[in-house]
Amino acid sequence: MQPETLSFFEKVYEIAKKIPYGKVTSYGAIAKYLGAGKSARIVGYAMNGSHGNDVPAHRVVNRKGLLTGKHHFEGTNLMQQLLESEGIEVVDNQIQNLDAVYWDPAEEL
Repeated sequence: MQPETLSFFEKVYEIAKKIPYGKVTSYGAIAKYLGAGKSARIVGYAMNGSHGNDVPAHRVVNRKGLLTGKHHFEGTNLMQQLLESEGIEVVDNQIQNLDAVYWDPAEEL
């Protein structure tokens, strides 16, 4: 499929699939990379609907490192458990040392 024929959600998924193991990015960083800098909330909607599409949605957090999408995962702490299984420290629903684990698609792709 040609990139220009992908829907916005599909483009979001393609970026999210490139987030390395043990790294996170933000909704806003994905939106900005896709040329829609004010569409962080739409990226969030895409992540909410990504289940079953092999998208590591647990690696996408808000700009402050908060697990704002955690209620879209089955179980009470699945998003946090997935992040911790990758070596990311989470305290009170917030990623610790965000700068050390942050992946910016604009710089990496």
